[in-house]
Amino acid sequence: MNDEQPVETSARQSVESSPQAPGAVRPPVTKPRRRGPGLFTVVVLPALLTLSAVAGLLALTGGLPGDEDPGAGAQDDAVGGVNATYGPWLRRSAEACSVVTPSVLAAQIDQLTGFSDESTASGEQGIAAFTAAGWRAWGKDDDGDGHASPHDPTDAIMALGRQDCALAGKITELRTDGTVNGDLVDLTLAAYAVGTDAVARAGKVPAAAKTYLGEVRSRLATYADFDREDPGGGAAPANAILAAPTTTLTVTSPYGSRKHPLTGVTKLHTGMDFGAPQGAQVSAARDGRVVFAALTKAYGNRVVVDHGLIDGKRLETTYSHLSLLEVTAGQAVRTGAPIGRVGSTGLSTGPHLHFEVIYDGYYTDPQPWLAPNA
Repeated sequence: MNDEQPVETSARQSVESSPQAPGAVRPPVTKPRRRGPGLFTVVVLPALLTLSAVAGLLALTGGLPGDEDPGAGAQDDAVGGVNATYGPWLRRSAEACSVVTPSVLAAQIDQLTGFSDESTASGEQGIAAFTAAGWRAWGKDDDGDGHASPHDPTDAIMALGRQDCALAGKITELRTDGTVNGDLVDLTLAAYAVGTDAVARAGKVPAAAKTYLGEVRSRLATYADFDREDPGGGAAPANAILAAPTTTLTVTSPYGSRKHPLTGVTKLHTGMDFGAPQGAQVSAARDGRVVFAALTKAYGNRVVVDHGLIDGKRLETTYSHLSLLEVTAGQAVRTGAPIGRVGSTGLSTGPHLHFEVIYDGYYTDPQPWLAPNA
């Protein structure tokens, strides 16, 4: 803005004060012609002022009206500021046992790293802070991208769930035989912090684990919505589309919060229990492809069927505690096709079918999905 003035002054001083040769006729001093506004003043300066004003407005308002960050929606919809894509994986990871909940896993990760994927000086890596030895023990390629890494949030979340559930299994055995007493979640978190041997020696949550336990507990409320498996996005279509998974549809335990009869832990009962005799036929509720068919610790023999997209969202059904598996992963099934037999494998008090509906990654109440004659 001041580029021209010093040059003009310098020129004036040169003309008016230069010594003249003796006897020379002094030329008349003429004032420099006043210039009109230059290109900078006419074009550049107004543009800079306009840009400054716009920048100030954006800083105050947070952006232009209607101009949204393409990635902002998912983050705004997330629980506790956590990337929304983690939700389904936290829920799936918690399926490995009946003690650990998605909010517990999220609170642990928050306490460990604040969901930051940065390696530490002690060698811990990824959002779940796995050491090299810990990753060798629990890490897998859970998202199927061909590479298992603690820096992959999906792999890390699933690995933490496996580790926690393994600890929960040991703690449950210790409490069952009377070695330890207390809340299973608290005892499991304590075992994560200081080891199961230390918990067994103390017979309760050891003093050395109380700080860690308190820090995780203080974060649980932030992630409580992860335990509310269907935050409004898993409503069933107007027309129920699932056939009866078994001929006996006496509901012995509905979908919703309950105290588990074996573990004593109160958490969401993620499906419906249908009482049925041992060996009764279990059938696919809709055409689809089997994506899982194997024995698990909590669910016993379990089958998961992917039915593809419904209204743009993926629909899956699960069938658990089976006495016999009649399908294998990768197999296509039709509605009503046999997939297994009613049993009482896993954490079960008697023969029944635990039936779940997973819509868009969230557990939802199966009842509205079942056809009226189901």
